Amino acid sequence: MIRISIEVRSGTARFKVSVQAESIERALEMARRYNSGKKCKVVFPIDSEGFFVEDDLGRDRAVGKIAA
Repeated sequence: MIRISIEVRSGTARFKVSVQAESIERALEMARRYNSGKKCKVVFPIDSEGFFVEDDLGRDRAVGKIAA
């Protein structure tokens, strides 16, 4: 899991949101879905210390495993 900042713009108004997702592409997709009609872009530079985060829900740990 990663966490990045996304800048959301609508006309002259703009704000930043922090998004946690499986990838940068997924984070942008989520930001666009929740802010339809607004421009969304990744804020650079990306914070290297806060980029990788633990998956609190454990979704990635179960991928590809078969219960015995």
